[in-house]
Amino acid sequence: MHWQTSRYRIALDQARVMGIVNVTPDSFSDGGQFASTRAALAHCEQLIVDGADILDIGGESSRPGMDPVPLEEELARVLPLLREAVTLGVPVSIDTYKP
Repeated sequence: MHWQTSRYRIALDQARVMGIVNVTPDSFSDGGQFASTRAALAHCEQLIVDGADILDIGGESSRPGMDPVPLEEELARVLPLLREAVTLGVPVSIDTYKP
């Protein structure tokens, strides 16, 4: 059994590790430590070294009580990293509820 993406065929015969990368200044999980593209890219690279099979990039905090981030702001956060992360040789997903 496998999962076929547009660029990757991911075998599902074992568990896969997804590395989470939050590019939000108010992230509850990392305190905004990876809000810059440079810091986030270094984090992506380290996650892969540490065994991540997939990267998941988020540009809006899901902390309770947070106001929604406008689409333009979310795109400004995630797109610079996305452009770099897709060159790292692993599948990349975007964590968003916006279409």
